[in-house]
Amino acid sequence: MTANIPSGRVTELHSPQASDAAEELISRERTFGARNYDPLPVVLARGEGSFLFDVDGRRYLDLMSAYSAVSFGHAHPKIVGALIEQAQKLGVTSRAYFNNRLPLLFERLAQLTSLDRVLPANGGAEAVETAIKAARKWGYKIKGIPDGHAEIIACRNNFHGRTITITGLSTEPQYRDGFGPFPPGLLTIPYGDADALARAITANTAAFLVEPVQGEGGMIVPPPGYLARCAQICREHHVLLICDEIQTGLGRIGKFLGCEHEGVMPDGVILGKALGGGLLPVSAFIATDDVMQVFHPNDHGNTFGGNPLAAGVAMAALDVLFEEKLIDRSAELGAWLISDLQDLRGPIVTDVRGRGLFVGIEIDATRATARHVVDRLLARGILSKDTHGTVVRIAPPLNIPRDALEWAAGEIRAVIRELEREKKRAA
Repeated sequence: MTANIPSGRVTELHSPQASDAAEELISRERTFGARNYDPLPVVLARGEGSFLFDVDGRRYLDLMSAYSAVSFGHAHPKIVGALIEQAQKLGVTSRAYFNNRLPLLFERLAQLTSLDRVLPANGGAEAVETAIKAARKWGYKIKGIPDGHAEIIACRNNFHGRTITITGLSTEPQYRDGFGPFPPGLLTIPYGDADALARAITANTAAFLVEPVQGEGGMIVPPPGYLARCAQICREHHVLLICDEIQTGLGRIGKFLGCEHEGVMPDGVILGKALGGGLLPVSAFIATDDVMQVFHPNDHGNTFGGNPLAAGVAMAALDVLFEEKLIDRSAELGAWLISDLQDLRGPIVTDVRGRGLFVGIEIDATRATARHVVDRLLARGILSKDTHGTVVRIAPPLNIPRDALEWAAGEIRAVIRELEREKKRAA
């Protein structure tokens, strides 16, 4: 069978059976690696732009972007060039010394977010932990919360990472099972309900941590005005508003920061994933002077955070974001994609939602699973991933060619119609 794929793409449906070479590598990973992931049965070896190639040379269109870490495509020449150039000069020095790259990144991030100071980290979870530490210490030293009683509020179905503290804020049973006890002072409320935030705040509340759009939670877009109302509530109660923009930031949902959709200026922003240009783990907690004043030398730090190699790559990634006008592109293509897929609603699909190129297709769990859809897309040369078995996640690189996205939308439609026909025959 053949698929109507734009010129230069794969033209045959991929066999669901992995080759001997792929099977051997899969077997080695399963033998020697911890089983904390269940990857799709494809072994990737190379990436270029919006495409990935497996060990047998088959090409796939990437609709995942490594959970938005590859927002600028695989092996972007400018970002790779910056990596090579900086690696040949200076890689890691620790923060025991100044370096000539980090101050430039600090200044740029502060200007782009309209905040004051930047604390660099590596992975996103590390930056979230940094934000929680900052919020707690701010609560004690600035707000006057009694020592040991600071509370952090987050939303149900959030995903802020997997450390012990962050897992304590999770409401996903599997994420918590066997990992307690968790630190005290961690509360959750319904997402999208500003009144619930107002009710949950006490004199001991230090911060409200929230995603502008919930990704892992199912690509959930809150009601209009939600974030703005939350910002107002936080101001009224002297509570910090911290926006986790690790996935939604850097253009993913059509603005530089997701909170800009409602004109919200948070006290702190967490960036990660795309900040590393798809090449390195780079993250940052960016906040006001009021928040950052709680940190003093030796209070907090990390060896690799803010290294010159990471700073150079992050600067190049930001250059690409603006030079290629990818924020506007995300808004335009995302609006088109969400509109184009609305006709999928029916016996299999219950909802199509999202913002920018951050789109979820919700599957009726009584009729199919999102994994069924993802597996069939894989056979058609498209890489996606399900969220909790109910939502197909669509988040391609922001510079994906329009014709490739149009083709992918057609293939998604074909898979859904195929499942509908099968369910109808079985009824």
